[in-house]
Amino acid sequence: MIIILYLSVALIAVAFLVLVISLTKTLKSMKITLDRVSKTMEDLEGQMQGITTESTLLLHKTNELAEDIQRKSEKLNSVVNAVQDIGSTIKEFNGSIRKVSSSLSTQVVNNQDKIAQVLQWGSVIKELRDKWMERKESKKEPVTFDEQADVELREVKRVRSE
Repeated sequence: MIIILYLSVALIAVAFLVLVISLTKTLKSMKITLDRVSKTMEDLEGQMQGITTESTLLLHKTNELAEDIQRKSEKLNSVVNAVQDIGSTIKEFNGSIRKVSSSLSTQVVNNQDKIAQVLQWGSVIKELRDKWMERKESKKEPVTFDEQADVELREVKRVRSE
């Protein structure tokens, strides 16, 4: 019976040895897996820090762009207001021009007879001058003052009758 006891103890020792060897292999395998997981987590943490840094920089740039757009929008508003003022000024100027042209038209219509007379007298004077120049150039007999006055008077009557 002692042999059975020794055999049992030996069998238990062998079983324990097999168990220890199996557990050792399993633990080594788990250690390798956990090392890989740890390495992956470290890489992931580094990447997350990079992403966080880039996100922070992107957020700062976005805020700067938003402020720049706000400033430019305010400047554009002042330009739009200036253009509106120019439009108002031009509108007022057009109104003034309309009033002046209307006033001129009214005065021309009211003084139409006087303008026609001035034009007739102008044409009479021009014709007299042209005739005077013709006579001067042709060097005809000298004309007396009375003859010249008669010619001018006939011309005036002729123009009025037209």
